[in-house]
Amino acid sequence: MMILGMDTSAVAASAALWENGRIIGEHFVNVKLTHSQTILPMVQNLFTACGKDITQVDEFAVSTGPGSFTGLRIGISAVKGMAFGTKKRCIPVSTLEALAYNLIGQECVAVAAMDARCQQVYTAAFQVSRESVQRLSEDRALSVQALREQLDEISSGLPLILVGDGAELCYNSWEGSGVVLAPEHLRFQRASAVCMAALPRRGLCVEPALLAPEYLRLPQAQRELLQKQNKA
Repeated sequence: MMILGMDTSAVAASAALWENGRIIGEHFVNVKLTHSQTILPMVQNLFTACGKDITQVDEFAVSTGPGSFTGLRIGISAVKGMAFGTKKRCIPVSTLEALAYNLIGQECVAVAAMDARCQQVYTAAFQVSRESVQRLSEDRALSVQALREQLDEISSGLPLILVGDGAELCYNSWEGSGVVLAPEHLRFQRASAVCMAALPRRGLCVEPALLAPEYLRLPQAQRELLQKQNKA
């Protein structure tokens, strides 16, 4: 059984292949290139490097949010196209839950934090063990300070490890909090983690037409419009 995973939820972009219990290949870039130009060549190069092709994929997994509005649409659209073309089903994965899988193998609480701009983060907490990830809170958008105030509720006596592209922002803002910053090679969104997060969610497969982004908040243009309307 083979899963193709994809993440384009932030600046980093990646694609990975999982087959029969292991990741057999992953391509990852963390530079400010347009995902619409890079992700499909990345997938093709991945297939070539692994000696596989798209017809061998059984299911497609993709991070559906939260994250960059444009980035999410690019990744979801790419997966939809591939799934429609091969008549396969898709596994939607929370970007924050996938981040927690970066830390699997450790005994800790993963505090996933993605930079949502304006001193806010998309965040959720997960208890991580050597073999599993258990959700402790729902995906939500909070200010960095509000998340700091909730750390005591999140803690269960295990180390708190910040992961995600907003992790360093939180860490630098919380002097003396005792929270650990994940090392850089485990910190960012990765398609290999999307594949791992998809495995226990295989029963939640959907047809490609039903894949949709989970933004958590309105786009900036709509927020600004609402502000103008409220002031009128």
